[in-house]
Amino acid sequence: MAEYAKPLPEITAESRPFWEGCKRHQFLVQRCRACGARQHYPRGICAACWSDDIEWLPSSGRGTVYSFTVTYRTQARGFRDELPYVLAYVELEEGVQVLTNIVGGDPEKLVIGMPVRVVFEDVNADVSIPRFTPVG
Repeated sequence: MAEYAKPLPEITAESRPFWEGCKRHQFLVQRCRACGARQHYPRGICAACWSDDIEWLPSSGRGTVYSFTVTYRTQARGFRDELPYVLAYVELEEGVQVLTNIVGGDPEKLVIGMPVRVVFEDVNADVSIPRFTPVG
């Protein structure tokens, strides 16, 4: 496996279950047992009602592009070699939005509402990064 040149995620006690799911190529979201709200990114409390009774559920990994931008210039380490790249918010079928990259398609053909699905990049033995790719 080639050395990964981009920054790696900081894995905390709150985010560890999410990253362990990614390692298994499973995208997880949190659901509050008190109010039923779902959320992503991982937190120790519910963003809707502040309960700490949170559980992890597997996501379908399917969603649609909510918003995006195409980056054509950067000096950021590890990103220069992938220009242009797409930074996007994807709205999952579970109703949560995920800040991510869209990969595997022509950035010029990307549109709001386009169906996408999660894919995982295994960057080392411990970390897999979720990204999304157009469906079809």
